Amino acid sequence: MGANDGRQAAHGPDGTARVTPLTDGQMQEVGDIVEFVQGFSGYVPTSYRIMARKPDILRAFNGLVAAVMRNPGEVPASTKWLVAHAVSVSAGCRYCQAHTAANGTKTGIAPAKLEVFLDYETSDLYTPAERSAVTLALAAGQFPNATTPAQFDELRRHYSEAAIVEIVAVISLFGWLNRWNDTLASDLEPAPMAFAQDHLSAIGWSAGKHARPPSPGR
Repeated sequence: MGANDGRQAAHGPDGTARVTPLTDGQMQEVGDIVEFVQGFSGYVPTSYRIMARKPDILRAFNGLVAAVMRNPGEVPASTKWLVAHAVSVSAGCRYCQAHTAANGTKTGIAPAKLEVFLDYETSDLYTPAERSAVTLALAAGQFPNATTPAQFDELRRHYSEAAIVEIVAVISLFGWLNRWNDTLASDLEPAPMAFAQDHLSAIGWSAGKHARPPSPGR
């Protein structure tokens, strides 16, 4: 891991996470994953730092992320990130909302599109195909699950059966992450925190349990 060896994670004893995230120097067994996610995001997510306490789980999870989010498919990457954002909004995970919004812009989603997310049904920034995928994800993120046959009928107007499997895979992947990060109160890293504050606050986002308390003396 080179220059990152031993570097402390952006977390301390006053962090929010209910299980202490590992430092870079403690993650050498999964160093290849660390380098990859740093290259994509510019940091290692708290979710990965905690999952790395069980390297086999992190490797299995990272493989699923690759299959669902990174490998080419019929569904555009930008639509997948909209779906990820929608299910996280529905589930109420503020940590994942910040991540899906920030990561989505790396696939071409304009910040303005996220700023009007709650008006996706009427906004000209959303295509009919995107609206159908977001509608399904919002319903799937509820408890109990609120998806309907009519929502799948609308999906079939825009997507093949294989593409629908891709969409449901994104919903299911982020179902894991929503539960993981909300249960563990994962510390929200500075970059996604800043993005969400800039682009999601106007539609009701706040860091909630994922915001680290101010340092003493501030």
